[in-house]
Amino acid sequence: MAALKDIKRRIKSVHNTQKTTSAMKLVSTVKLKRSQEIATQSRAYSQKLNEMLSTIARQIETYRVGGIESRYFAFDEKAEKIDLIFVTADKGLCGGFNYRTIKTVSHKLDEYRENKIKVRLRGIGKKGVEYFKFNHVELYDETIGLSSAPNFERAKEHIAKSANDYMKGLTDRVVLIYNGFRNMISQEMREILLLPVDINRVEPIEERSMLEFEPKGDETILNSLVERYVEFNLYYALIDSLAAEHSARMQAMESATKNAKELARTLTLQFNKARQEAITTELSEIVSGAEAMK
Repeated sequence: MAALKDIKRRIKSVHNTQKTTSAMKLVSTVKLKRSQEIATQSRAYSQKLNEMLSTIARQIETYRVGGIESRYFAFDEKAEKIDLIFVTADKGLCGGFNYRTIKTVSHKLDEYRENKIKVRLRGIGKKGVEYFKFNHVELYDETIGLSSAPNFERAKEHIAKSANDYMKGLTDRVVLIYNGFRNMISQEMREILLLPVDINRVEPIEERSMLEFEPKGDETILNSLVERYVEFNLYYALIDSLAAEHSARMQAMESATKNAKELARTLTLQFNKARQEAITTELSEIVSGAEAMK
C-alpha cells in the first residue's frame, strides 16, 4: 500500500506541474502577441531610419571632397579593441534560448582572443551576466531588468557609453549579439556591427530625397542620425529578443506540458497495475486462508 500511496502522490504532483506549465504557456502566448505588435511597429521605424542614414551618407560620400570624415564611419580592418554587447533573458524556463546566445558569445570571445583583440564585454540580461560571472569572465558593464522590460531611455543610456568610448578612440568597434525572433516556432542568432556604421548594410531610399541641408552642417546632421541609429538599433534588438524569448518559453512550456501529460499517463498505468496486483494478492491470501480452515 505504501507503494500505491507514493505513486498516487507522484501523479498528483505531475498534474499540478502540468497545470502550471499550461498556464505559463498561455501567458507567454499573450505576451508574444503583444511583443510582436511592438516589434512590427518598431521595425518599420528602424528600417526608415537606416534607409535615411544610408541615403544621406552615400550622398556626402559621393559629392563631398574627401568623403565622410566622421569617425562613426571609419572602419579599421585591424581592430585592436572591441565592445561586445550581448542580450539574454532575465528569466529561465525558455529552453535553449539563453544557452544559444551564451554559446555564440563564448565562441566570439575565443575568436577575438586568437586574433589578439581585446574585448570589453557588456552584458544585458540576468542569465548571461550570471553565467559569465560564474565562469570568471570579466564583465566591463552589466545591466539587469532591461531585456525583460525594454525601455528606450535606458537603452539610450546603455549604448551611449559604448558610443562615447568609440568616438574617443578607446574602442575600434561596437558589436551586438542577441537571439532574435524569426517566427512562432524558431529563433535565430543575430550579430550586428553597430559601430562603425556600414552604409552598404542597408539599401538607400530609391526615390529622390526631399531633404536639403547646408554643406557645412552635413557632419552634424549625419552624426545626429548615427546616434539615433545606434540607440534605436539596440532598443529594437531588445524588443526582438523579448519576442524571441516568449516564443522559446511558449515552446518549452508546451513541451513540458506534453511530457507531464505522458508521465501522468504512465504513472496511472503503473498505479492501476500495482493496485491490481495488490488486489490479486489479497484475494489469493483470502482463498488460501479459507482452504486452510477446511
